[in-house]
Amino acid sequence: MTAPDTATRPMPPVPPDVEQAEAAIVEHYPRLVRLAYLALPPALGRNRRVLTAHSLVQRALPRGRRDSAAAAAAVRGGVPGQRDGAEDSGYAYVRLRVLRAALEAGIPLTFRALPRRAQLPPVLPQVWGLRLFPRSGGAEELALDQWLATLDGAGRAACVLRALERLSEPEVLRVLDEAGVPDPAAAVAESGDPANDALFASPEFDPCVLQARPTDLLRRRRLGRAALAAGAALAVCGALLALPGGGWGSDGAAAPLYARNAAAEQALDPAKLVRASPALWPTSSRTDFSTWPARGDRAGDTELLRRALAVWARPGPSVVTSATPGTPAGPPMGPAQLLFAGAVDQAVVVLMYDGLRVVRYAEPRTGTAGAALDFARTDGASAETATALVLSRVDGNVRYLTAPWVTGTALRDLLKPAAPVVALKPSPDGVTPPVAGPAGSCTSWNALALTGDGATRLITDLGELTPARLTSGAPGAERDVTEAAELGDWSRIVCLLPAVRSHGVRTVNAWTYAKQPLPEGGGTAAWLCTRAETWQGAADRVQAQFLAPGAPMAAQAARSEGSAACGPREPRVLAGVLWKSRAGQWYVLAAGSAQFASLSVSGGGVSGSANGNRLAVKAPAGAQVDLSGKLTDGTKAGVLR
Repeated sequence: MTAPDTATRPMPPVPPDVEQAEAAIVEHYPRLVRLAYLALPPALGRNRRVLTAHSLVQRALPRGRRDSAAAAAAVRGGVPGQRDGAEDSGYAYVRLRVLRAALEAGIPLTFRALPRRAQLPPVLPQVWGLRLFPRSGGAEELALDQWLATLDGAGRAACVLRALERLSEPEVLRVLDEAGVPDPAAAVAESGDPANDALFASPEFDPCVLQARPTDLLRRRRLGRAALAAGAALAVCGALLALPGGGWGSDGAAAPLYARNAAAEQALDPAKLVRASPALWPTSSRTDFSTWPARGDRAGDTELLRRALAVWARPGPSVVTSATPGTPAGPPMGPAQLLFAGAVDQAVVVLMYDGLRVVRYAEPRTGTAGAALDFARTDGASAETATALVLSRVDGNVRYLTAPWVTGTALRDLLKPAAPVVALKPSPDGVTPPVAGPAGSCTSWNALALTGDGATRLITDLGELTPARLTSGAPGAERDVTEAAELGDWSRIVCLLPAVRSHGVRTVNAWTYAKQPLPEGGGTAAWLCTRAETWQGAADRVQAQFLAPGAPMAAQAARSEGSAACGPREPRVLAGVLWKSRAGQWYVLAAGSAQFASLSVSGGGVSGSANGNRLAVKAPAGAQVDLSGKLTDGTKAGVLR
């Protein structure tokens, strides 16, 4: 079937007077609202369909006043045409407007076009605190509603015109065509079996006979509290902005916002950058980043340095900025010190130091798109922790800039403690060749052994601008990792270092605090405590590890963040594990540092105690126990957590 030809079909309804249209809406309001409700897409939900249906009908009034007879004459060539009672009352025109709006409401929203009014939630009517929906029908009504959900808007419109309006098929085709449906015949063919038409009059589809239920009460309470807090904050801001002088109150002796500040201008002037003498560090009372000389083949590039300082002071939206935890990312407080400026791999890198932070600016060799700015806190640095900085990371390889007092550089794989180190030859500026960083699968873990200032120090990359120094020994007596036994311990715990990666770590110390003979002749296990101290000093991470004999890697027994355990302030630690013997018996094993005089365990069907700082008690598999200890001075102490 095809749509009727425009030359033979009846003319569309003519806009009536506003009073005539209002009378039609008032007289046929339930009928029009039911029509809109059924034509709207079910995906809107029953509550929104009810409110939208009422809104579409209430907005169906024509705009302005117009004489219907004169309008009809204008449309039909000056001769008013005959109209039936419905058209005389304006009903046909109002019905067409409601149908068009319901079809528009089913058009999906896109970013390419502005939404039409019918596609948005209705402004009026609104019901606060209640959800409204028609009365539930039976199984037949439910099946009909589910079937309607499978139709598009034109198909639903054809159904309601036939079932509710009792229009003949030619009339349905005409109204659909006037409503803007592209293919009215397809919509009529989709509209289904007329045998179900009586169900359209069911209360299931009557949006004028409604049931009410409350909305989400907890969510409404949370939104109410949030709105109250926002209103209070807005009132406070308004009061502050109304203070004399504007803004947050009087600025006192501060210069106007547009005034030039001499200190800020000096901080951005490349000529004011501090450059330490190469002969300063051997005679200085300080041996940290402040004694590093300016190095690199671009140290005299004024334009590069100007860009680096400008980006530091006010990074644009395209600049990728990062900062280690606890590091402020603000502009320099005054003229900074230049440490390095030069081409490294595919980038140009500038390293600067302001007494609190080391800042790295990097840009491509050509252009400035994709510039990066990294901040790392370095206050309190010493000769032990100011031995190197990371210049670049490319394809898993790392280049370092070593301190001026470093005289020897070698590469060591911590997973191969017996293997000899590989000597590296840095450039005259102290830039190392690219070395493979720690592998993510922990198949290797490279560290640099830096010799200078009478010591050899071990550092490794933990994803920071400043590499972490590795040490061994009891708290307060940490020493550089040089002994074979210490390297052996590090080879079995180094794969636990990713837990402290990118946390602003300054040093990581490994301390073997106890050794324990295992039950049933299982050999001797070692207990280690690993403490990662950060530059900010408030988020140190502590791990207790259990080294079973013959195991390639340590097992983590306990961990804590922000704890003083295993450090100079609290040089003790206690931890426990469940261990299975070769015969299949499970034990609770525990060990504390030398400060513990006795240990006890309870809970989970386990009870036992031991004098000294080691304990082994039989336990069922998966037992959850409580472990505690008593110190030599009689005080109680718990496990690391």
